[in-house]
Amino acid sequence: MTEQLLEKDTINVVTEQNKVIDTDQNIDLETAFQESHIQEILDKLDQELVGLKSVKNKIKEMAALLLVDRIRKSLGLNAGAPSLHMTFLGNPGMGKTTVAMRMAEILYRLGYIRRENVMLVTRDDLVGQGIGQTAPKTREVLNSAMGGVLLIDEAYTLYRPENPSDFGLEAIEIIMQVMENQRDDLVVILAGYKQQMEHFFHSNPGMNSRIGIHIEFNDYSVDNLMIIAQHIVKAQNYCFSQEAEVAFKEYLVKRKTMPYFANARSVRNAIDRARLRQANRLLSSGRKLNKQDLITIEAADILASRVFREGVPDCETES
Repeated sequence: MTEQLLEKDTINVVTEQNKVIDTDQNIDLETAFQESHIQEILDKLDQELVGLKSVKNKIKEMAALLLVDRIRKSLGLNAGAPSLHMTFLGNPGMGKTTVAMRMAEILYRLGYIRRENVMLVTRDDLVGQGIGQTAPKTREVLNSAMGGVLLIDEAYTLYRPENPSDFGLEAIEIIMQVMENQRDDLVVILAGYKQQMEHFFHSNPGMNSRIGIHIEFNDYSVDNLMIIAQHIVKAQNYCFSQEAEVAFKEYLVKRKTMPYFANARSVRNAIDRARLRQANRLLSSGRKLNKQDLITIEAADILASRVFREGVPDCETES
């Protein structure tokens, strides 16, 4: 990305926001990029999330746009603020919250939000159960999130077409007003399943018109899920035996085709259940244990899953 940012103009500015030094020299965008520390955030995102190349590229592109826009503003070249409201489309367990947090860091570093804060809410936080309850709940959330980023998870649940009198419509109207009228002081990210969110936008064109950035989180491959699994067991001071590693990959192949699969979240849940089986296996073994016994997850701890025995998830409500 920095290579694309190195094109020279006939003006030079320092990297502090909105401060011009010399309009007769060249702009050094590479220096501006380095001094903004944005690359540190991008590197952190790369370390935190496996794969998701298209998502990471989109965040890099947005960072480049915002950096250039900031420098243009410092020179009086105002094109109007870019639309920063976003949609994250994808299944659970894809790191959407992590991406929102890193995006908030970038926006804060470049001066587009006042607070490096992400407030995560769902329908229950916004919609009341009775008449007159929704508006104050929604406004309280919006006021608390002001100056930062508001991430609305499963945003499509705000619209329930089977119930025209549902209070979610009231919440949608209030959110849209704030997205339009206070877009310089709040960034709203709507997250949810792709198909449901597309239907939501089709039914709410006013909301769709306020969203300028759509980022799709495609499901992890089995290989990427195995990398995530290895990271998790290592962080927990466990390891897979060679046979367990083969068994867990087979588990993932089967589990991905079943209901309620939640990518990295399902991987973590599966490892937690394998640890449970390992502990019970060790306790019932009746033998003295060494350190290696305590840290090793064996194939038997994986193969005992209902995914292999009954062809159903261990927990059918897993999300």
